[in-house]
Amino acid sequence: MDVPLRWLKEYVDLDLPVAELAHRLTLAGLEVTEIEHIGEEWDRERILVGQVLAVRPHPNADRLTLVDVDYGGPAPLTVVCGAPNIRVGERGQKVVVAQVGARLRDGHSEEPRMVTLKAGRIRGVLSEGMICSEKELGLSDDHTGVVILPEDAPVGVPLADYLGDVVLHIDLTPNLGRCLSMIGVAREVAALLGKSLRVPTPSPREAGAPIGGQVTVEILDPDLCPRYSAALVRDIRMGPSPAWMQQRLLRAGMRPINVVVDVTNYVMLECGQPLHAFDYERLRPKPGTDSPPAIVVRRGRDGERMTTLDGVERPLDPERLLICDGEGPVALAGVMGGLESEVTERTRHVLLESANFDPVTIRRTAQALHLESEAAFRFERGVDPEGTIWALRRACELLEDLAGGVTAAGVVDVYPRPWQPRTVHLPVREVRRILGIEMTAQEVGGLLRPLGFACSVEGDTVRVDVPSFRLDVAIPADLIEEVARMYGYDRIPETLLRDVLPPQRGNPLLELEETVRDILVGCGLDEVITYSLTNLHSIARLTPGEPKVDGSRYLRLANPLTPEREYLRQTLMNSLLEALALNLRHSDRVALFEIGRVYLPREEEELPEEPPMLGMALCGPREPESWHQKQAGEFDFFDLKGIVETLLERLGVEGARFEPSDHPTFHPGRRAWLLLGEARVGVLGEVDPRVCEQFDLPARRVALAEFQLLPFLTHAAPHRFVPLSRFPAVLQDIAVLVDEGVPAARVAEVIRRAGGEWLRGIALFDVYRGSPLPEGKVSLAYRLTFQAMERVLREEEVNRVREKRIVPALERELGATIRAGTGPGA
Repeated sequence: MDVPLRWLKEYVDLDLPVAELAHRLTLAGLEVTEIEHIGEEWDRERILVGQVLAVRPHPNADRLTLVDVDYGGPAPLTVVCGAPNIRVGERGQKVVVAQVGARLRDGHSEEPRMVTLKAGRIRGVLSEGMICSEKELGLSDDHTGVVILPEDAPVGVPLADYLGDVVLHIDLTPNLGRCLSMIGVAREVAALLGKSLRVPTPSPREAGAPIGGQVTVEILDPDLCPRYSAALVRDIRMGPSPAWMQQRLLRAGMRPINVVVDVTNYVMLECGQPLHAFDYERLRPKPGTDSPPAIVVRRGRDGERMTTLDGVERPLDPERLLICDGEGPVALAGVMGGLESEVTERTRHVLLESANFDPVTIRRTAQALHLESEAAFRFERGVDPEGTIWALRRACELLEDLAGGVTAAGVVDVYPRPWQPRTVHLPVREVRRILGIEMTAQEVGGLLRPLGFACSVEGDTVRVDVPSFRLDVAIPADLIEEVARMYGYDRIPETLLRDVLPPQRGNPLLELEETVRDILVGCGLDEVITYSLTNLHSIARLTPGEPKVDGSRYLRLANPLTPEREYLRQTLMNSLLEALALNLRHSDRVALFEIGRVYLPREEEELPEEPPMLGMALCGPREPESWHQKQAGEFDFFDLKGIVETLLERLGVEGARFEPSDHPTFHPGRRAWLLLGEARVGVLGEVDPRVCEQFDLPARRVALAEFQLLPFLTHAAPHRFVPLSRFPAVLQDIAVLVDEGVPAARVAEVIRRAGGEWLRGIALFDVYRGSPLPEGKVSLAYRLTFQAMERVLREEEVNRVREKRIVPALERELGATIRAGTGPGA
């Protein structure tokens, strides 16, 4: 919200420095992000308000004129001017005059550079100054004509005094929708400074015929439109709005269009109630009737289309709320008007709309159609339902004064869902308990009343009647927040905790998560935290070529902030790949992990299951390039598997094994399930190149994994500290010939089970296929480590375990054979 202080001062007196005002507002929750000083660079001695005395033709140029200007000096200046809005024979206009030596923006340059005005001859005539355009003053980029000031502008006054202003740029959080107006901000300022708020009372003359027989209004869905008010203004002189209104709109961040549109925007900025103007003569009655033009508020219908003011034809459906005339849609309710009923330079009569719409519906429509407007921005945050009539009367009053309009007597006001007043009882003891401030009920009421709350004291409780513009206040905690804001967060004293903290029990899951973080950071990974919200397109990228993602299987937000954050995620994979792609733009080597929850709908359950998950993603060289190793290998499946095995070992997880996977996100042959017992608890592998392409990842290997965390907790054995053996180990190698489809982990499991307590380690060190092995067979070579705690093992003892227990078990359970030439290791 951009707040020009000259405008703000119409509603509240300001008698403190701007910086202090900004500080007070920021402490009260209205964060002032910038203070803009307009006209600060204007030379107070050389840039003045002037008056045109005479305009004569230039003797040597048809498109130039000679203008005599009174600037309050001893003699008028003669200025050579080429502006089309200064014509020969005219006189009396108030303009901005810059004398020689003044510093101005270069009106002929695309860049905002400053130049010093010099006297010079233009087509043979000496120009003693310049009549300035908005671009030369830095007000806008408009260089088509000079600035024409109001008739009451005082000649000779420095422009910095007359037009200079200060604009506060305020960043408002969504709960501060009431402050999206000048009066809303003024109310906050008045309450903070102890000043009175001045709100004008509109008084249009209403000299026209009664509105009753000139338009009908019908609301078919009152839940989405609880109120619709309309007024009719005839015989408008269409044209630009006056300079003072245009300047206020520009400083508040809006572009002037014409007098009608500018008045509706001005009133919206003034009071926060969006308005819309229809060309009355283009509104149609209901077919087959003699009734006047009709306004019907209803939902859209499948197959309907309409063209909005931006010239785009848009499809409609029952999710969209429409404003229709007697024959079809003429506006998207609360978002944007339609082209068919647009106010143009030929418009003579306008119907003004001032309505109240359901915030959720307006937000859904704006998001679905990718439309942003100042009106939708306000309706999404909630608009005072009792403010429609004030805004209508204010707009009618301005159109009468500025455009010569004649307002029809009365308004049409359809109000099927009247606002219900709310009363909140605030116990003062709660104020003391939460804020730590000793206050009486009278003091609490005194802080709330300037904000518009009606307060009465009932013992140690304050009865608070909530005004209609405070849609955000419903419970005592809301009022306590208001008390804290008005009292001043900076004045709340620091106090020690009074309650005794109960003994804290351990939280196994949180402890597991912290341990996992420590282990993975130690493995060289960086933690990321991604959004819990995603979109169907992002999910579909994980499985290219698969059927379209069914959105009904996912939990959808009722009122998503953006289409990109619409559904609750069921996997960490897509958000991890998005984070990986983002980080690879800045680094050649990225290794990430995330611990977060996913959200799985449950049948006949209102709330979803929210299991904690662990995800990992790797891409790039294993190690940074160094002088002794120019090219390190790239991360692959086995690097990721090694990190997972390290994690499982450090956590004490027993019974884990890997099996081939068919997960569609991963590369065939480079993917595996992680099993604990007989349950699959996760998947890891190298990402399919087609998936990498979907996520704009480079044509390199990307390793990805995702696991459930809770099974790690249930399968983790307590840490047992075992002393190291003082006796040497015995190493033996064994080469096992098995069918191609037998997993190496299965072979190791059989060896481990048969090896007994002396077998301390198993490591696969070679895999061989091809001649002279039979087709369909593979040779897996393992190095076995035997070691006893109480004595040195003899070679024959180890050989006996190998030949009598391990080899028979492999032959019996896997149909394996032992290749010749394997035995004791080095």
